[in-house]
Amino acid sequence: MRFRAIAGIAVWLACSPVNATKPQFVEVTREAGIDFRYVNGASGAKYMPEAVGSGAAFFDGDGDGLLDLYIVNGAALPGYAGPTGPNAYYRNKGYGTFADDTAASGTGDEAYGMGAAIGDYDADGDADLFVANYGPNRLYQNAGAAVFADVAPALGMADAGWGVHAAFTDYDRDGDLDLYVANYMDFDPVRNIECSAGAVRSYCGPTTYPGQAGVLYRNDGVSFADVTGEVGLRTDAGRQLAAVFGDIDGDGDQDLFVANDKKPNFLFVNNGDGTFAEEGAVAGVAYNEEGLAESAMGADLGDYDNDGRLDIIVATYQWLANTLYRNDGGGFFTDLTFAAGLGVPSVPYLGMTAAFLDYDNDGWLDVFVANGHLDENVKDYDPSTTYPQQNQLFRNRGDGGFDDVSDESGPGMLVKQVSHGAVFGDYDNDGDVDIFVSDSDAPHCTLLRNDGGNANHWLRIRAEGRESNREGIGARVRAVAGELVQVREIRAGYGYMGSNDVRLTLGLGSHAMVDTLYITWPSGVEQILADIDADREIAVVEPER
Repeated sequence: MRFRAIAGIAVWLACSPVNATKPQFVEVTREAGIDFRYVNGASGAKYMPEAVGSGAAFFDGDGDGLLDLYIVNGAALPGYAGPTGPNAYYRNKGYGTFADDTAASGTGDEAYGMGAAIGDYDADGDADLFVANYGPNRLYQNAGAAVFADVAPALGMADAGWGVHAAFTDYDRDGDLDLYVANYMDFDPVRNIECSAGAVRSYCGPTTYPGQAGVLYRNDGVSFADVTGEVGLRTDAGRQLAAVFGDIDGDGDQDLFVANDKKPNFLFVNNGDGTFAEEGAVAGVAYNEEGLAESAMGADLGDYDNDGRLDIIVATYQWLANTLYRNDGGGFFTDLTFAAGLGVPSVPYLGMTAAFLDYDNDGWLDVFVANGHLDENVKDYDPSTTYPQQNQLFRNRGDGGFDDVSDESGPGMLVKQVSHGAVFGDYDNDGDVDIFVSDSDAPHCTLLRNDGGNANHWLRIRAEGRESNREGIGARVRAVAGELVQVREIRAGYGYMGSNDVRLTLGLGSHAMVDTLYITWPSGVEQILADIDADREIAVVEPER
């Protein structure tokens, strides 16, 4: 990769697009040097945390321009006699390989981990790491060169609830990153309830235990303050499994969608004055088209139909369809799951992660779903399904519909695992998005290299905020390349318990240039760049007012 400067922006030149007709995902986990096995602590007592974890994060921890990988692990629960292991930090060495630097990084937490969130909360130029746990959470401050120290207790963030998913954003637009932590349910092994499916012991349904409220931490510069109640976020119980920020109503500030398990989903609309209003039911995203509260798992926001508005995708439990909510504007959504071709193929699977990504760089957001059942003995009471399941990839046709291309997208997509979390990023810097999948009850997790996604043109944006937060999280980008117009937002947290490459990759199809790039920063500053050649990464610096 070479470097040069063009018109005041930093530019990294990558390899030219390869000649390929159809991208293929190839499983390269061991080849890449990743030897990690997730421990769920399954004791036979069917404790609820065993079934739901865990996540991971793609981020550049040491500032060398390469994506490192952080993987969250479980732990032993009462009665468990198997091997355990800490969370793991894998440093990207380049050339598609990683080295285990867990010990040197200081991030080998041995608590029962769930999710990871990345953000430069202290604005010192390096990425910090938040880990949501079943038990006290961790906030690892990066001292530079991927050396971390837990500062959660000192900053008032060591919440002892059941944290599952977390996401950084600047909800109040004051230039620093705040944090939302989604909490799941009030579970204690001491009060474990025995449940069964017929005569077979099984995990209890989510309604067995009361839910927990999420927490919004406002960054006050020297510490974080729990402002959940005072800003209007609901403090009554949800059963939160995913929390995704985005400017859903297009007014310049960050709204929050929360996916709840067997509770109505929440849509917290940012009022622009530091408060939120919950409008999920009014907007049409609290319930699916059948009027049911979903068994919602992972979720994501993205403009799949390129109309300039952020839509919502939600992964759900088996025998329920993953749900696509189209943003109709004016604060309203329509469930178009089956009309878009996503309903029928998803019904036989238990979806955990659902995420938008442009895997083939054609400028239209596709959908990836990580599937895997929760119960290792599900065959004993439901012979129609399996514990390991195939993940799914749905290609966006560009006409509002999707095609299931799982079976034709490479050997990596044919693997059946108990897949839960998945994160997305270009770890080999070749211009297309790769996928890491956190698998439970498997010899190792799964790294899927995207081979051929860079056959179409692309542009990658690394934002550098000045008045806005350092990584430009929440910035809205409108890219015009010929007749292709797409609106995307810079963010890291989406899917299920994970954090993704904060760099924004725009697929451009056959277009070798972006004619005009419009960037609206969280500060409100607007920036316009013109005539940007494709197939490169650019660093865009927020201009002064």
